[in-house]
Amino acid sequence: MSVDQATVRRIARLARIAVTDEEVPHLQNELNAILAFVEELNAVDIAGVEPMTSVIPMKMRMRRDEVTDHAGADIVVANAPAHEQHFFTVPKVVE
Repeated sequence: MSVDQATVRRIARLARIAVTDEEVPHLQNELNAILAFVEELNAVDIAGVEPMTSVIPMKMRMRRDEVTDHAGADIVVANAPAHEQHFFTVPKVVE
């Protein structure tokens, strides 16, 4: 799989990244190198390899799933810059 210049521009537009015409060929080469590496990784036989959480074999620590007493809504929102009743208030981001 390879990426053409039109695809680079489309990716940049979707990511909201300003890309000049001079940068497009360089980014095209970079993206094609990344895709070539991914194709190389897909060729690796991983049959029988167990998923792991770390490069060092270790067991994940589990905790008991139990209900604990919370601090209370007033204490939780006390340090918030703005709140109403027991809710955080944030600026509107969608019109």
